[in-house]
Amino acid sequence: MEKTIKNVQDLYEMLDAEFRSAKQFWEPFYEDRDRPIPFFPNKPDENLVEQVNSGLLTGGKAMELGCGPGRNALYLTQAGYSVDAYDLSETAIAWAKERAAEVQLDVNFECRSVFELEPQQEYDLVYDSGCLHHLLPHQRIPYIQMITNALKPGGYFGMTCFAPGFGGLGGPETVMNDWEVYQERSMKGGLAFTEEKLRYLLEDPFECVELRPMQAMGKGDDRFGLPILWVTLWRKPLTDKKKGD
Repeated sequence: MEKTIKNVQDLYEMLDAEFRSAKQFWEPFYEDRDRPIPFFPNKPDENLVEQVNSGLLTGGKAMELGCGPGRNALYLTQAGYSVDAYDLSETAIAWAKERAAEVQLDVNFECRSVFELEPQQEYDLVYDSGCLHHLLPHQRIPYIQMITNALKPGGYFGMTCFAPGFGGLGGPETVMNDWEVYQERSMKGGLAFTEEKLRYLLEDPFECVELRPMQAMGKGDDRFGLPILWVTLWRKPLTDKKKGD
């Protein structure tokens, strides 16, 4: 029955309807490739390179969420991963496929919403560079559950997201609490997270491996890095925490 809430999915759809759809924003965002957007150049995140070089991430099967024009997915493929990479924007996916073809890399790029995905313990790594901080608070629930389901026991969830206090550098100045998002009907360009909030959201079901500010990288560096972002890496336990208690 239309506009009747019977289950959690009905509630999610009602809350989604209060905001502009993400696809409406991201599709035109990628149309002009010459815009001075820091993450448009084909450079992987500095933390991802560090984690591969240190031997922490050693290859296998990876999934990237909100991959944009594919810079991290391409790097992971070169580092030995078989990569499935998803984005809402058809324009971004087309750009990513062009980049893969230019260097003859086999990456599975698909234009799909993360909420359409139903993987089951098949990935060694799930990576998110800037997707979580553009999700509405209620959308985190199925998002984190999907990632938990996607990872093999012992698999890693890598993620970067806005830190507070960088309004002048393009990030949020302050942390909105989740209720304010719905009261104001806006995420004001993206949500910032404190370290405390990240740990609260992710330490169950994951174990924290790394949580630090991203290192700043210059235009001449071969890696991407902006201090407006947190760098985080989480590990799915080898056994279910509740079963293991």
